[in-house]
Amino acid sequence: MIRQFSASQTLAHLVLLIGAVVVLLPFYVMVATSFKSPSEIMTATGGAFGAQAPVVSRSCLARGGTDADCATLPVVENYREAFAKAPLWRYMLNGVAVTVSIFLLQVLVALPAAYALAKLRFWGRNAAFALVMFCLLIPVHAIALPLYVLLARLGLTDSYAALVLPWTVSAFGIFLMRQFFLTVPDDLVDAARMDGMGEFAIVWRVMLPAAIPALLAFAIFSVVAHWNDYFWPRVVITGNRDLFTPPLGLREFKGDLDGNFYGPMMATATVIVTPLVVAFLLAQRRFVDGIAMAGMK
Repeated sequence: MIRQFSASQTLAHLVLLIGAVVVLLPFYVMVATSFKSPSEIMTATGGAFGAQAPVVSRSCLARGGTDADCATLPVVENYREAFAKAPLWRYMLNGVAVTVSIFLLQVLVALPAAYALAKLRFWGRNAAFALVMFCLLIPVHAIALPLYVLLARLGLTDSYAALVLPWTVSAFGIFLMRQFFLTVPDDLVDAARMDGMGEFAIVWRVMLPAAIPALLAFAIFSVVAHWNDYFWPRVVITGNRDLFTPPLGLREFKGDLDGNFYGPMMATATVIVTPLVVAFLLAQRRFVDGIAMAGMK
């Protein structure tokens, strides 16, 4: 049976299709460029993923190899250069450590705060929630300078603490979890209290297991934001390359004008993006469920 779409449905699908093309086109260019030789990149030839004609590896020549010994495929050369020119594994490990630390600390702060705003009755609760909403309106760049000055006076620049500590309180996380907790029946909380549980025990033993879908949704937002963040690491990491995060690692390929570094740069970008894409695809259903449940009230 062929389903018939109305004009409005057809228009909606057309808009979604155009949006998908706009979003996916940069990814296609990134992956396709990582497969091409420098000459193909500069002349925009080679098809979707390059002709894969053998090229001579410059790093191999620098080690004393001959042209015949150093002939390799462009895709192999690009991805080998991505890992050889910069300690990409170190940058990836730094990215994992920073993003996981930020997310765990944000959860430690957001869950009790959201529970208090959703389930407790106290003086100033509405003002506190209004303050959370106000913080959502403040762009990161507006507070970057005072944050940097504070960290510099504490001697924390060029450290993991400078990358993690400023983002431990997430207004968006508190807001999202508060919206989810509003959907949890008060009877569940009252039953836990009648069983003798304190408020913190209710947060971690009752509300946390119920909030897993919303936490997964928040994790996607938090991890993507801080994994891809270039601005803040560029501000606070000024001299120690061992602390570079993945986006800062892309700077290792800057300054090239003949196309020799564009292939390795796009290969590095592909490696950096792949874990996020895989994580999103694996948690896609939970992510949508979490957003839907958090938006019910």
